[in-house]
Parts: sequence; C-alpha cells; structure tokens
Amino acid sequence: MSDKTIREVTFQLLRDLGLTTIFGNPGSTEETFLKDFPKDFRYIQTLHESSAVGAADGFAQANRRPALVNVHTSAGLSNAMSNILTASQNKTPLIITAGNQTRDMLLMEPWLTNVEPALLPKPWVKWSYEPVRAEDVPAAFMRAYAMAMQPPAGPVFLSIPLDDWDKPATGPAVLRSVTTRIAPDPDRIAEFAEALSRARHPALIYGSAIARGDGWQQAIALAEKLQAHVYAAPASERPPFPETHPLYSGGLPFAIGPLSKKLAGHDLAIVIGAPVFRYYPYVEGEYIPAGMRLLHITDDPSESGRAPVGDSLLGDAVLSLQALEKLVQGRSAPAAPVVKQAHGLAPHPAASADAQDKPGKLSSLALFKGLRAATPADTVLVEESPSNLGELHTAWPIDRPDSFYTFASGSLGWNLPASIGIALAERDSGRHRPVLAIIGDGSFQYSIQGLWTAVQHQLPILFVVPRNEQYGILKSFAVLEETPGVPGLDLPGLDFVALAKGYGAHGVRAETLDEVRAACAEAFTRKGPTVLEVPVLPTIPPLL
Repeated sequence: MSDKTIREVTFQLLRDLGLTTIFGNPGSTEETFLKDFPKDFRYIQTLHESSAVGAADGFAQANRRPALVNVHTSAGLSNAMSNILTASQNKTPLIITAGNQTRDMLLMEPWLTNVEPALLPKPWVKWSYEPVRAEDVPAAFMRAYAMAMQPPAGPVFLSIPLDDWDKPATGPAVLRSVTTRIAPDPDRIAEFAEALSRARHPALIYGSAIARGDGWQQAIALAEKLQAHVYAAPASERPPFPETHPLYSGGLPFAIGPLSKKLAGHDLAIVIGAPVFRYYPYVEGEYIPAGMRLLHITDDPSESGRAPVGDSLLGDAVLSLQALEKLVQGRSAPAAPVVKQAHGLAPHPAASADAQDKPGKLSSLALFKGLRAATPADTVLVEESPSNLGELHTAWPIDRPDSFYTFASGSLGWNLPASIGIALAERDSGRHRPVLAIIGDGSFQYSIQGLWTAVQHQLPILFVVPRNEQYGILKSFAVLEETPGVPGLDLPGLDFVALAKGYGAHGVRAETLDEVRAACAEAFTRKGPTVLEVPVLPTIPPLL
C-alpha cells in the first residue's frame, strides 16, 4: 500500500501526461477531486458545462494534444452533451470526468447520483467507465488517455465517486505511451496509387483529418504531382487545403444529387480524411456520377463501414498522402480547367445579388469583406453563423493552416467557448494570433455565458454578431421542405451590446464599414473580449 492518496497519484499521472489545465464548472461531487488544488495546475472556470467542453475542444485542437474536462455528475454531464456530440464529430481527444455520489450511498441512488454513468454519454464517447474500486482510478485515467488519443481520436468519460480521492493508492500510476497514427496497408495504397495514375481526370476530395494532422504541405504535394482538381469534403469543419491554390475548386455540396452532379466528368475520385459523405438535407440522386470510381481513405473504421459506395482503406490521412505522392505518376497539367466556385468552402452559394444590394443596413457579404480587410492576415477565424456561410467564404478564403475552425456536428453553442480555448492556446504557445469569432444572433444565445470566461482570462477575442433578427437557415429549409407558416423563426428585440456589458465584456454596435473598421482596430489591443453587433440585411440563403 502506498503512503499517497488516489488524488496525489492521479494528479502526478496528469502531470506526466501534460494535462495540467482543467476546464470545468465545479459541483458538490467534484470538490473532493479539486481539494487542495495543485499550484502547478490551472483551472479554467466556465459558467456552464457545455462551455467547459467547447473550450477544452478548441484548446485541444489548437494544441494538437488532449484536454481535460471536469463536469458535475449526471446533471452536468447532461448539460454538456451537445458539445460532447460535437467533440465526437470533431474527433477531438478529450478526457471528460464527473464525480458521483459516495460509494456508501450509490445503492440507494441519492440526489444527484449518476445512476448509469457508463451509459449516459453514449454514443458520443469512445469509452465510458466508472472504476469498480477506488484503487483503479489512476489506471482508468491512463486507459482514458490512450483511448482518447488512438485513432480515431475522440472524447472519453470517467465517473469517479466522490469518496475515492482520499483513499490510499496501491502505488504509483503506470505511465504508458500510445500511437496516434496508423499507416496504410502498403499493398492497398499501391493499388490506389495505380488507379490514380491511370485515371484520365481524377478528383481529390480532402477532409478535415488532413488539417488535424497538419498535412497541408502533403496535400499540396499530391495535388500538384497529379495536377488534379481538389475539393473540400462537404461541411468540412477545418479546411484541408489552401483555398487560394490554383487547383482548388471549392467545397462539395451537402446533398446526394447535387454532390454527384458536381463530380460529373471525373472518372475517379478519392476521399482522404473525411466521411463518404456528409449529407443534409436529403436531395435524391445517385451517390456518384455514372462511370466514376470512388476510393476512400480514413482512420475511422466506422466511416469506412457506413460509406454507401466506394473502396476503402484504413490509414492516417497524412501518412497516406505521403505514400501516394511517392507512388503516383505525375502529370504536367490538369485534364480540364479548374472552375472555382465563388463561395469557396461553403456547401451552398451566397444569397442573390439583389438580396445583397439594398440601402440602409449592410449586407452580410459587405460586412465580411470589411472584416477581412480590417483584420491582420494571420487572424484565426471561428464560425457559427449558418445563415451566411456562402457570404463568409466568398469574402474570406482560408489560405493559412490552422486559421479556421467550426463545428462538425451542426449543434449550436460550440464556437463561442471553442474560441476561448483557441485563444488560450494562442497565448500559451506564444503565437498570439488574433481570434475573431463570427456567430449569428440566434447561435450566440446557446453559449453566451462563455463571455464571462473570456473576460476573466482577459482574452482579446473579437466576437462579431451579424444580427439579421431571424433563423435565416431555417427559413431556407422552410422553402426546401415546403413548410410555410412555421412559428419561431424570427428573433426580434436582442441587444448584444447590453448582453456583452452584463458579462463584463466591451460591447459596441456598428452600422457602417467605417465603424466596423474602427471597432476592429481597437478590439485586438483591448485586454478582454469585444462583442461587435452589426445589423445586417435579412436574407434567405440557398441550400443548393
């Protein structure tokens, strides 16, 4: 038996793993874990558990290493589920922990018991566990780390009864290292390379795993050797390729029929680091155009398993790019001219020119062009404004790695806290790039309490709210689904300047581009966040 407690041994393991920042919102069943909090650890407090998970997700992505989250038993875990879903879709390695009631009372299921702790967070965690004995807690953390990191990366969950922490440990925790990448089968990758070399007009469809693996250089090398058109996979949460590159065509549509039509003329396409495919809404059609073969490389067996079409290979996206680039035969020019879509990464176009050209309020396109011109070239852009995706990506092409983040799940409330984690990582790393988050007036309400954390840590994030006073994207679905008269799609009466000030942030309203430029010039020099509200013309964006 050791002379150290479970808490002491576990915190030493966390030190050894480099997990000394904890995101959380404390509860009664977690205070025994946080007791005598070590001075070499940092606690990032949020006002809601979903914000804790979102901030940890952004922090982990920006640092390319896991992050630790502590939430409050079953109640806090339930609060956090939306952003746990997003972390799962983002493939972000998070260790999410929660307390549970004391073991002496678990059988009686007292107040705030997590009755089925391993079941509650499923299916959005890779592994979920409550240790059978207090002595197993340190080893459970080591297993959680391994599970979160190994491909496909993702969140895991541990439930720890509150009386475990002061019990004696049996000894020091065993520290292990694990792999984070899996190499593709050499015979299979050679087959794929031969198919690409023989193809008359191949298409490269790149996914966010390339960005997660810091693989822009390798993605460019393969595209340039093949002289192939490059598409971003539908609804990519991170850009896999520079949008200003001459071989870049843009993001693929988000629906079956239009996506197939977009790929017409290609005799072969290969998807690397993305599902086949993300679709929403349903628009019928063939999965791929007649006469085209599809190949698929992913490190996620579930992605390859559920793909409706195509031949799959399991492997790390960046290692696969490197292997293919060595094996394929080069070409001197593309088989056909590259046609760039104006809306870049976005799955659908901007609103019509008529909707963008009215006196009075700024259009969202004009606002985003103004923001791009008024912010430093290395600004990190975070997006949660589904009503103006076409306008944003028209105005702001992404040409630098790790400079754009959004959510893979479509579940609102991730991007505001994620920008906090990203800004913390920028500060910790010494990069100090500006962080700008564009969040719609509806989306902002899902995690507005995150502003408080940004204020407490004096993070100079610029939050821009294009206020169109509606759920514009839902009005687009009403057109597509032929559902007129749906209630609840308008959002009058919101005052973001007042809301910002209520959390201690600086709030400002701008109605002209000159006012936008002035706000940007001040925001990144301010100690703390700025919320910039800009009334914009309400539009109904096309979905296809």
